Amino acid sequence: MFAFVNTIESINNTINGLVWGPYMLILLVGTGAYFSFKTNFLQVREFVFTMKETLMKIFDKPEATEEGDITPFQALSTALAATIGTGNIAGVATAIAIGGPGAIFWMWVSAFFGMMTKFAEVVLAIQYREKNAEGSWVGGPMYYLEKGLGLKWLAVLFSIFGAFAAFGIGNMVQSNSVAAAMSTYGIPPVFTGIALAVGAALVILGGIKRIASVTERVVPIMAVFYIIGAVIILITHITHIPAAFGLIFKHAFTPTSAVGGFAGAVVMQSIRFGVARGVFSNEAGLGSAPIAHAAAKTDHPVRQGLWGIFEVFADTLVICTLTAVTIISTGVWNSGLTGAELTTQAFNKGLPGPGGIIIAIGILFFAFSTILSWSYYGEKCAEYLFGSGINKFYRIVWLPLIFVGAVGNLDLIWNIADTLNGLMAIPNLVGMLGLAAVVIKLTKEFFTEKLER
Repeated sequence: MFAFVNTIESINNTINGLVWGPYMLILLVGTGAYFSFKTNFLQVREFVFTMKETLMKIFDKPEATEEGDITPFQALSTALAATIGTGNIAGVATAIAIGGPGAIFWMWVSAFFGMMTKFAEVVLAIQYREKNAEGSWVGGPMYYLEKGLGLKWLAVLFSIFGAFAAFGIGNMVQSNSVAAAMSTYGIPPVFTGIALAVGAALVILGGIKRIASVTERVVPIMAVFYIIGAVIILITHITHIPAAFGLIFKHAFTPTSAVGGFAGAVVMQSIRFGVARGVFSNEAGLGSAPIAHAAAKTDHPVRQGLWGIFEVFADTLVICTLTAVTIISTGVWNSGLTGAELTTQAFNKGLPGPGGIIIAIGILFFAFSTILSWSYYGEKCAEYLFGSGINKFYRIVWLPLIFVGAVGNLDLIWNIADTLNGLMAIPNLVGMLGLAAVVIKLTKEFFTEKLER
């Protein structure tokens, strides 16, 4: 048995090294750069308009003539529920712990171009969506690969990767993170697992409308709660902030020497972990978020695509940056800790007492909302393969695995899920680049109409 597990682990590690290696990271960032150039850097040129169409219209109700199942903000909240998660807490800390402060600069670079990657995949999700047998709107990479490029076999591959990756990265890994955080306060993992499974059941069994209804309430609250905690720490350490940014820019281009518990990092290490953790956090190019956006009520694919730009901006350029500057300005970045432990230490040092509680609560809500969103992603991937009749079965299988994740040892599951998550990007990027002309045409049409009004 141990030999079999070791073999599986060895094979997975080999594939993972290829999937998340430098070529994939270059392709992910390069795709965003391509769409940036082809749209004359839309994320900069139309940034004010994007904010007006997203941030300033959060509470607007869609027109009755707009097709879809949920509001644009509900679609954004469902997508953000998946992206704003442990990556913002643990992923950023890991990037700094391994790649040094300079990794954050490269995380910003990946996010800058990632805004256009997310824009493009959301546009395609709306353009090629369709109604399923139950009358609900469905879409995502599997649909634009089949309907747009005629590559059904790639659509099937994406769906297989997505359906299985969801159980790991969006389910068991999340509940395991919550259980670990809660155990530091004396709460047994068994209790955490039961509570998460029951809570998720009350939401997931109601389908996308109930998931969206919950996430549109939870996501803003959890984001603001975390942001306020980080901002308070930064205000009390305001004199250290310039030096923190100085370290980020300096070590983005020069090696970071070994200091304290930090082992040192070369520039390539900073680039690799900065880009990889950025992609892990905002999921730009992985093809997951378009599945949620495809259900949005909207009058034009590009209008919903703007919410994709806002999604990456909020997730990485705002929340991840706050985490990073908090870690560096409190002086704990070179402590030798990594992951959530490092972020917890930063918050405890910056805000003794409440700091650790903020992280624990943040992980709880971030992970729980991720479980909700990824249940929908995995379900839609399974639906593409087997039809809408699989949905209830998928939900029933999903729920007990939340408990399993909370009480189990998930090292191998995490690694396999990470690999499957990365494999989702390959067919998705093929679809995006193959349909780039469609994205560019729709974008030009939309902004031409805007100017004519």
